[in-house]
Amino acid sequence: MTTSTGSGSHPQGIKKKVEDEAKKAFGLTVYFGSWFCALAFLGATTLQNHPLSLSIFGIAIIKAGLCAKFMLIAQAIFPIRVSKTHGIIKSLFLESILYILVVLGLNYIEAGVEGLIHGKNFLDSMSSFGEKNPLHVLAMSLVYWLIVWPYLVLVGMKLALGTNATLAILFGRKNSSGQ
Repeated sequence: MTTSTGSGSHPQGIKKKVEDEAKKAFGLTVYFGSWFCALAFLGATTLQNHPLSLSIFGIAIIKAGLCAKFMLIAQAIFPIRVSKTHGIIKSLFLESILYILVVLGLNYIEAGVEGLIHGKNFLDSMSSFGEKNPLHVLAMSLVYWLIVWPYLVLVGMKLALGTNATLAILFGRKNSSGQ
């Protein structure tokens, strides 16, 4: 932590925090976006939509941005913690379920707000999320959990080992003079 004098130190701290959050949001959006675009592509080819509309990828990226923001909100409410006693997997499993529930709730609210924008009733729009099909909502939640889980494990590794050690484990060291 650095210390500085003068009135400019506090705005710099806020600026750094905003930059860090923007980087996290961007990285998470890219991560979710790659998954959502792949799923949209799979869905379009499964349904044999010809020609393939590029708009599905734009929608997937917008949805990825929203889900990234929802995930960051969930992390702000329930910060990720790793217990050395329980390890990363046990520590994060229940939190991952909690994050899915928060994101699912925010998606229901998003559906209600989208309905309001289109002149529909908020509660009716909210209840139509997931095509009013509980099994569809469960399936979406399971897929979303499978997408979120590796991200949470990576964040858990960074918390337990540090960013540099995690990156070295995953991608190797920058200077390989040691081996």
